Amino acid sequence: MREGLSRRRGQTTTILEELISTEPRINERIRVPEVRLVGPKGEQVGIVRLEDALRLAVESDLDLVEVAPQARPPVAKLMDYGKFKYEAAQKARDARRNQSNTITKEMKLRLKIDNHDYETKKGHVVRFLKAGDKVKITIMFRGREQSRPELGIDLLKRLADDVAEHGFVESAPRQDGRNMLMVLGPTKKKTEARAEQAEERDRRMEQRRANAEAEKAEEARLRAAARPSKKKRGPADNMDPDIDL
Repeated sequence: MREGLSRRRGQTTTILEELISTEPRINERIRVPEVRLVGPKGEQVGIVRLEDALRLAVESDLDLVEVAPQARPPVAKLMDYGKFKYEAAQKARDARRNQSNTITKEMKLRLKIDNHDYETKKGHVVRFLKAGDKVKITIMFRGREQSRPELGIDLLKRLADDVAEHGFVESAPRQDGRNMLMVLGPTKKKTEARAEQAEERDRRMEQRRANAEAEKAEEARLRAAARPSKKKRGPADNMDPDIDL
């Protein structure tokens, strides 16, 4: 009786481990009478008994991996599972590295903003959008300005039109208490913006190197021009100046 309880506990533990595990079942962990077998190059072998599929895996020095356990019968593929896991981890790492983490910046405006401040803040908005970030524009109303929301809408529309080359209106102007909000989205993705920034940075570095080399060449030329030239001595230079010719 104890052996039966221990066996059942072991089976329950194995089932729970399989339910919790996120990895596919491979080789002897596959517990079905037959599988739909796929070859290492993707060729369809057909429905075979599990014993035959495991034998083919051993003969090919590969693993039998259950890739579609919900199918009837389950689909299993012959592959190098260690290599498959390594390549999958590499792809996931590259995807995380290239993931676009869009940040929402914020820019606050006053309804009675002068042209100089407007141009300055517009420049910041363009810079944020070119970097691939969203920008939340907030207009803060004071006193009686709250009775003129149409002026805030006009100002936000003006800003959206001025930066249309780099961004678009993602969230239309809306009232939020004493403030009015609008969200601008970038026309370029974060990854594209980063690539352009890296290209521009490399171009500037190359330009600086070229300028530095040109300056060095010019300095060398000026030093050579300023250096006094040595006069070559001829036969007359070796004669006694008191001798009359």
